[in-house]
Order: sequence, then C-alpha cells, then structure tokens
Amino acid sequence: MEMFDDFKRMNKRQVYYQVLNFGMIIASALMIWKGMMVATGSESPIVVVLSGSMEPAFYRGDLLFLGNDRSDPIRAGEIVVFKIEGRDIPIVHRVIKVHETHEGKIKFLTKGDNNEVDDRGLYKPGQLWVEKHHVVGRARGFVPYVGMVTIIMNDYPKLKYAVLGLLGLFVLLHRE
Repeated sequence: MEMFDDFKRMNKRQVYYQVLNFGMIIASALMIWKGMMVATGSESPIVVVLSGSMEPAFYRGDLLFLGNDRSDPIRAGEIVVFKIEGRDIPIVHRVIKVHETHEGKIKFLTKGDNNEVDDRGLYKPGQLWVEKHHVVGRARGFVPYVGMVTIIMNDYPKLKYAVLGLLGLFVLLHRE
C-alpha cells in the first residue's frame, strides 16, 4: 500500500511529530467544546434531534445550537432541551405550560410538537413537572440534517470505529 510507504520512510522524529499533531487536533477540539460550554452557559452547547417528536419545527438529524441564560425566565412556547433523572439522552421539546409554586419556584410542562399528549409519561414516576435544574439549554438555532452523521455512527458502531481509525491513520501517516 502506497499510504504505508510514507510511514516507512519517516524517521523517529517525524513519527513523534505526527503523533504530536494528532494530539493537538484532539486537544483543540476539546478546548473548542469547553469554550462553547462557557460561552453558551450550557453543559451541551450542541445536540442532535434523535426522533421525529418535534416535527415540523425540527426533524430527526437536525443539529441544534443551545444557550442557557439562567437569568432569563423560561416561557411557554420555548423549545428546551432537558434531562430526566434515570435517562441518559436529553429530550428536545416545547414548553406548553409554566407553573409557579407558592414558594416562587418555577416548574413547567413540556410536549413534543408531533406528540398527542404531554411529556408526563416520559418524566420519572411521580414527577409531574420539569424544573429549571433539569434544563440543559434552550434552542437558539439549528442546521438541518447535519446530525444524521451522528445518528448513523451510533446506529452502526463498527462504521464509527472504522471511520475514526481511518481518520487517525490519515493524520498520522500524512506528512503535510
């Protein structure tokens, strides 16, 4: 294979340089992610819509950009991303009702635009409302269908490892 001929011709210093380049790419990606977390105030500044529950607002595979200004109150009609205890995957749904308790605590009820009923069936048993600490972020923008790559990679894990391996080899074996 021609690709490995370049690798065979490299001396030790060049191999170390390529490994260092690969490490810098990984570190840069992590720094960009952490910077986005700080800038948006969200633990997950970008999420992929995984189901059709929010159609026609968002379709499966849409990439959402989130913000989470904690000083701004959540209002009915806003699209929020929230996590429920016991569930690993965040849910992207619209706030349909806001409730303020006697103590001034704000709670809200959510529903997918394409769903017949509200989300109480998705909440943990006994939970009737979502609270502000459950919110990961609020939808601020989106790019249609870009997240399909993520969905395909999760549906076919062998493909994901093959692509990541090939990308890693490409970075390590190319001199430029």
